[in-house]
Amino acid sequence: GHSGAGKSTITKLLLRFVDVSSGEIEVAGQDVRAVVQDDLRKAISYVPQEPMLFHRTIKENIAYGKPEATEKEIIEAAKKAHADEFISTLQNGYNTLVGERGVKLSGGERQRVAIARVMLTHTPILILDEATSSLDSISESYIQEAFGELMKGKTTLVIAHRLSTVQRMDRIIVLDKGQIVEEGTHKELLKKDGLYSDLWNHQTGEFLE
Repeated sequence: GHSGAGKSTITKLLLRFVDVSSGEIEVAGQDVRAVVQDDLRKAISYVPQEPMLFHRTIKENIAYGKPEATEKEIIEAAKKAHADEFISTLQNGYNTLVGERGVKLSGGERQRVAIARVMLTHTPILILDEATSSLDSISESYIQEAFGELMKGKTTLVIAHRLSTVQRMDRIIVLDKGQIVEEGTHKELLKKDGLYSDLWNHQTGEFLE
């Protein structure tokens, strides 16, 4: 959906940053308001558009989701996230300090560290909130591969303006002004010739120009 359609609001409601004022959100048949917040969030891995890194080493940032992780597990997660490729070229490798909010790394590098972090957690639910929107095409191709590995065996909620990110999803929901206006697969939605089709044609048309 367009900006302001309500996409990120769904994430806030699911993670209980805010609670629903009417209706309910259920996970595995349980109203999320009846679940302890810590337990709910332990079941969900979240990759936002701007990942939060701490002024610590890359190793510590990856291990944040699982502090007891071994060095072998950290490196394995980094390889799956295509992060080991750039980390291994750094003078101090995994012991490199990333700076406040990860300023010493590029946007794509920060995203790959964030993905490596969630690779360690093995949660059943994964949320990707506009996680590739600010990346260049080379960084995005790396990260799309990492997402493919990350999504295996999980229920994944992908929020995206860039429709190439969602076209392989089992179910696509189109929002407009806080309402669900369409849902289906990529092919089904293109055949409907509605809002999704308009967005798709607009984006691919711009790309081809």
